[in-house]
Amino acid sequence: MVTQEQRKRQLAREKFLRQQQRRTASRRKARARNAVIASVLGVIVVGSLALYTTGVLKDDDKANASSETTPSPSPSAVKDPCEKPAEGAVKTQTWKKEPAVTIDKSAKYSMKLATTCGDIDIALKASAAPHTVNSFAFLAGKGYFDHTKCHRLTTNGIFVLQCGDPTGTGSGGPGYTIPDENLKDASLKANVYPAGTVAMANTSQPNSGGSQFFLVFEDSQLPPSYTPFGTVSETGMAVLKKIAAAGENTGAGDGAPNATVVIDKATVTKS
Repeated sequence: MVTQEQRKRQLAREKFLRQQQRRTASRRKARARNAVIASVLGVIVVGSLALYTTGVLKDDDKANASSETTPSPSPSAVKDPCEKPAEGAVKTQTWKKEPAVTIDKSAKYSMKLATTCGDIDIALKASAAPHTVNSFAFLAGKGYFDHTKCHRLTTNGIFVLQCGDPTGTGSGGPGYTIPDENLKDASLKANVYPAGTVAMANTSQPNSGGSQFFLVFEDSQLPPSYTPFGTVSETGMAVLKKIAAAGENTGAGDGAPNATVVIDKATVTKS
């Protein structure tokens, strides 16, 4: 006959085992999730280098990003919500060094991405990120972004559309790098990049940004390692939501957008 004390011990053991099983399952899910997130924003900023990844959220015990995945329709089931790209060829020019900073840091600048899915207007943070804004003004003036595809959409853990690579592969860049800036921006609270943020992608190394950038369409938990240099307008957010709703081509939450997102023309304007 089992005594009351023995029964208590048995129940305690069973509770402990259930806790261990839940913890093991949680760690397994976190590792799988982080493997996806870690590859999201990796880019090459110098063409001859091998592909890097960001290494975001490596520590399972500190990983707090959402594990929920927005269901992504298969490409065959989705009607492309975007228009046909304008005629023109992607430019392949690169430069050996960052252009000299010539913008007026006290002035207001904006960037318009005229895309096949609609215009995305961005208010730029020239005083907080002068090197980044100056680089975008320089590249846009050279037509560097024109006719380029936004090559990556992530709907798992973080929620971003990544653009700025003329090769469309995630491995392209302008040939130079720019310094990290504005990493203590007031908008970044509790390691969250809020919806509407425009920030630089990088190789996970300091000061390794090039031309690739990402637009956040839902609050996304990331370490403050990616220069935030702009904010998307309300109408631009509607365009991002439309692109996100069409999903990405892997069904796993990280791949090329099902929508044909091409930047027909990028312009930076001083006001």
